[in-house]
Amino acid sequence: MSLKIDIIDSTEGGAPYEQVRARIAEQARSGALPVGYRLPTVRGLAETLGLAANTVAKAYRALEADGVIETRGRNGTYVAAAGSAAERTAASAAQEYAERVRRLGLGEDEALAAVRDALRAAYGER
Repeated sequence: MSLKIDIIDSTEGGAPYEQVRARIAEQARSGALPVGYRLPTVRGLAETLGLAANTVAKAYRALEADGVIETRGRNGTYVAAAGSAAERTAASAAQEYAERVRRLGLGEDEALAAVRDALRAAYGER
């Protein structure tokens, strides 16, 4: 198994770092990149794709923030265990939201309706 990223398409509409982020995230989610798979270095992937190192670094930072990958210092960057950091981040955001809607005086039904609306908007559903 190996990372497969086609040529970054400037006409695709998305920023190059976002294309890299999305392709790595999809491969990690689908299992094409297994948990523990070591990703190329920032410079190595940048050279392969013909991108600036900062572009790949930005994609890696976004993936790490989303819990898709984890950086182990000088040991490299790896695909994270499914749900580890991503689930912790989501749980933390949910806790903050619950506390905020309580302070605002919203009931559970109103709070859940707001979440459903936000998720529909985020996933492009109506």
